[in-house]
Amino acid sequence: MLFNSFSFLIFFPIVTLCYYLIPHRFRYLWLLAASYFFYMCWEPRYALLLLGSTAVTYVCARLLGRAEKISIRRLILIISLVLNFGILFLYKYLEFFLINLNSLLKALHIELSVNAFSLVLPVGISFYIFQAVGYTIDVYRKELAPEKNFFKYAVFVSFFPQLVAGPIERAGNLLHQFEEKHFFEWKRVKNGLLLMLWGFFLKVVVADRIAIFVDAVFDDFYNYGGWYLVVASILFAIQIYCDFAGYSTIAIGAASVMGFTLMENFHQPYLAVSVKEFWRRWHISLTGWFRDYLYIPLGGNRKGKVRKYVNNLIVFFLSGLWHGAMWNYVIWGGLNGLYLVIADLFAPVKEKVRNLVHWDPEASSNRLLGRIVTFVLVDFSWIFFRSQGTTQAFQVLHQMTSVRNIGVLLDGSLYQLGLDQRNFWLMMLSIVLLFVVDSLHERGLHVRAWLEKQNLWCRILVPIVLIETILIFGIWGSNYDASAFIYFRF
Repeated sequence: MLFNSFSFLIFFPIVTLCYYLIPHRFRYLWLLAASYFFYMCWEPRYALLLLGSTAVTYVCARLLGRAEKISIRRLILIISLVLNFGILFLYKYLEFFLINLNSLLKALHIELSVNAFSLVLPVGISFYIFQAVGYTIDVYRKELAPEKNFFKYAVFVSFFPQLVAGPIERAGNLLHQFEEKHFFEWKRVKNGLLLMLWGFFLKVVVADRIAIFVDAVFDDFYNYGGWYLVVASILFAIQIYCDFAGYSTIAIGAASVMGFTLMENFHQPYLAVSVKEFWRRWHISLTGWFRDYLYIPLGGNRKGKVRKYVNNLIVFFLSGLWHGAMWNYVIWGGLNGLYLVIADLFAPVKEKVRNLVHWDPEASSNRLLGRIVTFVLVDFSWIFFRSQGTTQAFQVLHQMTSVRNIGVLLDGSLYQLGLDQRNFWLMMLSIVLLFVVDSLHERGLHVRAWLEKQNLWCRILVPIVLIETILIFGIWGSNYDASAFIYFRF
């Protein structure tokens, strides 16, 4: 079931209404049933994988709660990790592994071939397995007591707003909230609904409109080289932001309507002045997961600079692989890791140059320059993320740099790539609105807080205008196939 579908517009009000009507002691069971129904709308049989991961991590956590010997505790943790990551490997990475194994054997002239096969990737499998594994590690570290009630733990793993595309929640933040009594509070419900509306705007008005242009160019990049690809790559950076941030915003808003608080997953990432800062703002829940459960256990920055750089690259290579079992994702992750390593290596030189020329990094012009440079670097890596493999990525780069056609920016050619002139400029206007809102948030000025201070007519008018905008300018219609959020496939 997609957030941007008619079925969800029926599902969510019913679930919320029943949640508030049901006695508190039974609410978690209702949420568990609703969450599994939500997940099974894609493929019912894959709910068994969700249940299996939940059962394994629940049992292992209970055993960890009883075990005292470090060797036993470590064995239990390893069993949990192997079983969970084994499921992930089987469904997401086995085909990739076998294909590359065959290529390696062929390169070594070894006459042996392993038949590769693929399985349908269960939606959201990377998200809920990482969430369940994080819980097990927290219990292993004795940072969290194991949950005794299996069903309450099960709803933590399967909570439908963030089940299939995050945020990847921590048990320490979310699990205890299923114990709390949530009452209907209009202010909180209103704020949650406004968040959901903004998320829908990002998805169906901005991201899905941009997708039409981007797909037209990337799917026929041999005929649309040069500045067509430059524009498309810039727009893809905005598309994936609006798509993923849109999902997270809807998820956080939907949870808020029912009284739950989910962690922030995006914090105006394209206003970052460095790649390092960008990764503190982008997909915060995943970045935090890799930091706490991989980077720090590997030694972090505590074992010298070389080890720090190696750890950084390992984390980003694996982050790329987490997004997809293709080498272009690995290159995308590696590029971002390399950016951080190079920035750290040249930090002393950069500081000396700043002092020499009296460069003020906080000056508005310098911060703007930092944002532009950061966007260019990040957007370059997005080319690998968007392409259908490494070969296509390098072909796209070749077409982008070898074709000289800057005139297409002014001759109306851009209006012939799936979007007519009206829709093209509507797309541009919505992007401007996005960055105005992000800039206001960066300054600590939140639209919802501002709206709360306005007169009644304004508090009613603004949501109505936003709803009308979504309905009128969203990508709908009889030929519209409600596109899944990009991160569903990860």
